[in-house]
Amino acid sequence: MSQNPLQILVADPVWKVREADITQIMGERSFVRVSVDDVLSDRANPEVAFISRDVTGASTKYDIKPDTQRYYDALLKSDALKWVHVHSAGADRFVYIDLMKRGVSLTTSPGANASGVAQTTLAAILALARNLPALMQAQKEHRWQTLLALGVPPDLEGQTAVIVGWGPIGQTIGKVLHALDVRIVVVRNTASPIDIADKVVSWDGFHDVLPEADWMVLACPLTKQTTNLMSREAFERIKRGAMIANVSRGAVVDEPAMIEKLQSGHLAGAYLDVFAAEPLPADSVLWDMPNVIATAHTASFSHGMYARMEQMFLDNLKRYVQAEPLVNVASP
Repeated sequence: MSQNPLQILVADPVWKVREADITQIMGERSFVRVSVDDVLSDRANPEVAFISRDVTGASTKYDIKPDTQRYYDALLKSDALKWVHVHSAGADRFVYIDLMKRGVSLTTSPGANASGVAQTTLAAILALARNLPALMQAQKEHRWQTLLALGVPPDLEGQTAVIVGWGPIGQTIGKVLHALDVRIVVVRNTASPIDIADKVVSWDGFHDVLPEADWMVLACPLTKQTTNLMSREAFERIKRGAMIANVSRGAVVDEPAMIEKLQSGHLAGAYLDVFAAEPLPADSVLWDMPNVIATAHTASFSHGMYARMEQMFLDNLKRYVQAEPLVNVASP
């Protein structure tokens, strides 16, 4: 008995470069690639879909652009949908949660953007450590400014970085900081030892290690456990002069409490790629703080990122066709 063709929803840019790969994976199994227009006009009802980076585009979790919304509408309309692969490592967008609650399997792409995020974070940490924001401002003003006048920064070596989350991003950041003779403390699900870490604690020990941090590096997924993890209470436990880098999610941090600590000087600086509201409102004080480097949730972008995300989809598509367990399955 012949099977009906497997309907696969993928965006035009991915189909143009990956048609041959998808065809090879499908082998003798009949399939048809369908578009958003096909779904919204009732010409198709896909079983499989890939939310590639070009689909989400400039959309954020809270500010969804029209083209992205059309793709989301097509997914929600597809009652035959069984599996969706997403380009991101996180699965906290509302449409993903809705699909999972409906019983759709959702897989993610952890590590695809890890090198870009880690490199951007490390660049920001080094910039803050060497007071480059102040020196760059002096350059813009054509003003000769030395670190002697600003206050000589402390040596990075010998400082302590508390890295929250030990996925591909946290691991890459940790390896480089360790090579710079920074002491590494890791917070993750288990307290089992890590070769390059001086200390590893589980979530129960999070508040205990806060006073040790010269750098708080947030690289964890957004979960019930990590929502508001950097609470007002947590900020109170951090020593004066510490700095924070957040490449996790804005909801991991109590943003008003963080701003207060930055304004008072208790927090010496911050690198922020994620925020409570995205886009960050134009009137946010974070834009103009001299001790803050703020980027528009863009730390991950690199040329190779797209290919890595697509390959993760293709690898799981092969598993799906062969009725093997999918990897990187998210949970609601």
